[in-house]
Amino acid sequence: MKSWEDIDLQKGPNTSSSSNHKHLSWEASEESISLTQPVRIEDKRIINGRSDINQLAPFKYPWAWKYFLNANKNHWTPLDVNMTQDVYDYKFKLTEAEIHLYENVLSYLTTSDILAMRNIGLAVMEKMTAPEIQIYQARQVYEESLHTWTYQHCIETLGLNQGEVYNRYRVVPEINAKIQMANNYISVILRNNIDLNDQDELHQFLLSYIFFAAIFEGIWFYNGFSPIFSLQRRGLMRGTAEQFQYIMRDEVMHCSFGIRVIRQILAENNLTLDLNAIQSMWEEAEEAESNYARYILESPILGYKSSDHIEQFRFLSNRRARQLGLSEPFPNAKCALPWLDEQVNICKEKNFFETTVTEYQQGGLSWE
Repeated sequence: MKSWEDIDLQKGPNTSSSSNHKHLSWEASEESISLTQPVRIEDKRIINGRSDINQLAPFKYPWAWKYFLNANKNHWTPLDVNMTQDVYDYKFKLTEAEIHLYENVLSYLTTSDILAMRNIGLAVMEKMTAPEIQIYQARQVYEESLHTWTYQHCIETLGLNQGEVYNRYRVVPEINAKIQMANNYISVILRNNIDLNDQDELHQFLLSYIFFAAIFEGIWFYNGFSPIFSLQRRGLMRGTAEQFQYIMRDEVMHCSFGIRVIRQILAENNLTLDLNAIQSMWEEAEEAESNYARYILESPILGYKSSDHIEQFRFLSNRRARQLGLSEPFPNAKCALPWLDEQVNICKEKNFFETTVTEYQQGGLSWE
């Protein structure tokens, strides 16, 4: 069965109206609009638009509104998941290698979701000039905060040393390298003088957006949950894994939405990506992920080893590249974890009042 994730995301309409105003001044954008002039769809653009940012309809990007509606179907909090068995598993069942794996995955994720929140909330969302795009991204900022709460809840419930776990990204080179790569991509666009009417600056913005949507959330998060899911498949740390399943659904939507927005921006601005820069980004991310995988899996655990994790990164990179309309960065990469997509494509709805779980959807989300 083909995963919904493999469906090639369609480009939006190729509308290319020019604009001379800066993206970061909504007031300047609105000054050129008469108070009695209605909003025209043709004036709307994802960035550098010429319509009223405060008026939602008429929609130019109805698909963005659908993402927002779908996101609200995956509503939950970490307090809704029973962690009692996880406490027992952690204290009495996990091996030293599995504890090393679990704690370091949590350590990486705690910092990563805060970075994802800052990227969307501070570096990306304020540059959007279509309200339907911003509304989903506002939901995304909330979800990243919720994910951070989830990791903190796991750390507190298990009684882990919070200062030590949170500081690992600063002292463990293999974790730090991934965080620093993300910091580098956000820093170049997190400035108030960026001009997205300039093609070079727009290109740099899109490189950063591609990194965060396709790699950071679409691969590092997607693949990053798999070590915990491997424990779940053996009946271990099931509460943590259940929470990660909910998070994973969010992250897949973030990735899918980001790729859709990127393709729309490319179409609206007739911009061609620097393929060498894109390939270098894939390769740098692959090196960082490989070193990270060898660290968290320095001793393989039952059913999971570092080579599986690395090969799955390459396989997912090819998937994301195809969705972006680009050539595969790692030809011939194989799916090393065929069960991973099941975590998204078999979706669960929890009845929190009756504390039962019922299957309600097969095949995950479906986009046009």
